[in-house]
Amino acid sequence: MYSVRQVILLSNSRLTQRALATSLKKLMNELPLNKITVKHIVTDCQLNRKTFYYHFQDIYDLLGWIYQTEAVDAIAGDHSYYTWTNGFLKIFEYIQENRAFCLNTLHSLGRSHLDSYLYAVANPLIMGVVQELSCGMQVAEEDKRFLANFYTLAFTGLVIQWLLEGMKEPPDSIVRKLSKLLEGHFERALLRYEHSPNTKLLP
Repeated sequence: MYSVRQVILLSNSRLTQRALATSLKKLMNELPLNKITVKHIVTDCQLNRKTFYYHFQDIYDLLGWIYQTEAVDAIAGDHSYYTWTNGFLKIFEYIQENRAFCLNTLHSLGRSHLDSYLYAVANPLIMGVVQELSCGMQVAEEDKRFLANFYTLAFTGLVIQWLLEGMKEPPDSIVRKLSKLLEGHFERALLRYEHSPNTKLLP
């Protein structure tokens, strides 16, 4: 149980992190990520370097925090067979709403953070579906993880390509296509693993 003082400190810390994040996103609308310095960020939000380094190791640490808090945490409740399409739609919509920020990340040394974000949000969604559908089946956890990883990498590649091509297709259109493509596919793949426990077959 937190004391009142601890709650206030946590709240203040969160506000400071949010201020730093807002400044970085604002600057990334104007400058390539590799041209932005800690000085730029703290000057923009009227804080000091010591405050920045109290909360983050470097700019890339702040970048990762933004993706985690703004996007990964936002879809925490969409990890089931009936809600995974909602989760995917939220991913596309977040990127659409933060276009300059995500494109800047993609075309910089921060690319790994975008890749990590996409994997971090997509894998639990898909793994949730796999776990739900495999209930009652004799499928090894290793095979479930392999299956979820396969589809996650396919999805992240799709999103990156969508970004590189200018995000022309509407997110809801892409998600509808994904839903149609994957409908029944998870079950068939799991059945193949169940019937061939010693064989690593691609779905």
